[in-house]
Amino acid sequence: MYTPRLKQKYKEEVMPALTKEFGYKSSMEIPRIEKICINQGLGDAVADKKLVDTAVEEMTAIAGQRAVPTYSRKDISNFKLRKGMPIGARVTIRGDKMYEFLDRLISVSLPRTRDFRGVKATGFDGRGNFTMGVLEQIIFPEINIEKVNKINGMDITFVTNAGSDEEAKALLREFGFPFTKK
Repeated sequence: MYTPRLKQKYKEEVMPALTKEFGYKSSMEIPRIEKICINQGLGDAVADKKLVDTAVEEMTAIAGQRAVPTYSRKDISNFKLRKGMPIGARVTIRGDKMYEFLDRLISVSLPRTRDFRGVKATGFDGRGNFTMGVLEQIIFPEINIEKVNKINGMDITFVTNAGSDEEAKALLREFGFPFTKK
């Protein structure tokens, strides 16, 4: 049976390394990534509804499972926004697909970013979750650059069950996440 490369790495390398670093008594104490949420807000979708459909298709290709559009919750007249209008796309991935996405993100997509020197470790929320922004969706190899009408960014959130930011950072670092030195 097939198991993703990073899932295997978690069991064989990451768990023992974190146990040694933080001195966990039980294997259930060791932090793990529970899910990865990818979110894309499209402010220009107010004028052009096709942007949301395109974003959903691109995000589906990136994540490997169906993305859903997000809708506005209230009216904002300054932005010509009405309640219920589609304004973005999102997808939450868990399990094997999550490990596959993380593997592609670390080994292929992030190094394709222009002037890439690592990811700043300022995106931790105090509860062990890490959010990072990607400026262009074209860094993912699943996206065909010729078919892209508009370059959009996205937010990627790694939800862990770690108790602190320090533990979550150690978990992501053990997976090979390219944090900057500072």
